[in-house]
Amino acid sequence: MSNPNDLTTLALPTGRRLVADASEGRLSLSLDDQPLIQLRLTGDHEMQLEEGGDRPSSQAIWAACYWLFARDPACQQLSWRLAEAPTEALLGGLLIPTQIPGEYRCERALFWQLPQPWLGQSLSACYPQQMVITHGKRHPLRPIKPKGEVYRRFDARLGMWISLRTLDIDLDLARFNRWQNSPRVASFWQEEGSLEQHREYLNKLEADPHTVTLIGCFDDQPFAYFEAYWAKEDRIAPFYEVADYDRGIHMLVGEENHRGPHKVASWLSALTHYLFLDDPRTQRVVAEPRADNAKMIGYMQGQRFHCEKEFDFPHKRAALMVLGRERFFERCELA
Repeated sequence: MSNPNDLTTLALPTGRRLVADASEGRLSLSLDDQPLIQLRLTGDHEMQLEEGGDRPSSQAIWAACYWLFARDPACQQLSWRLAEAPTEALLGGLLIPTQIPGEYRCERALFWQLPQPWLGQSLSACYPQQMVITHGKRHPLRPIKPKGEVYRRFDARLGMWISLRTLDIDLDLARFNRWQNSPRVASFWQEEGSLEQHREYLNKLEADPHTVTLIGCFDDQPFAYFEAYWAKEDRIAPFYEVADYDRGIHMLVGEENHRGPHKVASWLSALTHYLFLDDPRTQRVVAEPRADNAKMIGYMQGQRFHCEKEFDFPHKRAALMVLGRERFFERCELA
């Protein structure tokens, strides 16, 4: 695993590279070898521009905040001293004015709620609300499901890209079939079957507007399958006080070399981050692993999910795992 404190380069999902030259009390950042911003670090997480420096752009401020938050996942707030802050940074929530003239702060909990550049081309965040009824359940009309890559971020602690893309049945059917027929996976999912059975399973989900099927990748190599669903229309809805924009997840790690707590911390935080960014009205992400799956429940608790209760589905005793938006972002440890 990489040490975030040793960061000198951060790759961005756009393909560009953020390069840092940090010495005691100084930070110089470049974007693709072009100078971006030079800062003096005047205190604990306090910074100001080098004398004679140009007024920084929102992009430059964002880049400095990203590098500093990635280097120190425990840092919750940065303090900026600027003669004038870019309007875009203020309107978007990147910077917040304080009561002291010329002083601004960047809150980690707000920074990681800014959707770009992590989010793909999802339009869910601006999709209007209209209530409809499906199979006797009243819920918001859902947007058209995305296609292709929906999330990408360089995990500075792993030193790897973590990304999510929608499942392509023709491309992914064989690996989905292999994963589901693994004894380890089958013991929890109970979805063993032939290629044709699994094609039928995935075709049904593709036609279901309340579920998005996703493939998780490390460095663009598929390793996991996820189902993200709107809880209001799901079988879980009768078992708790479900809200209109709650999202639920089913999770399957198929590749043995990508198991383990450090990998779970990366993909589970990325998956929940994506769902909270996809629609800012989503206040909770829920899951219902089997109640006796102590390992998965422990991993989820390590990512700040809590077990609200146990309950009985027709096919299993389940644990209701819940992660609130505020709880996720208030101590967000993304790096």
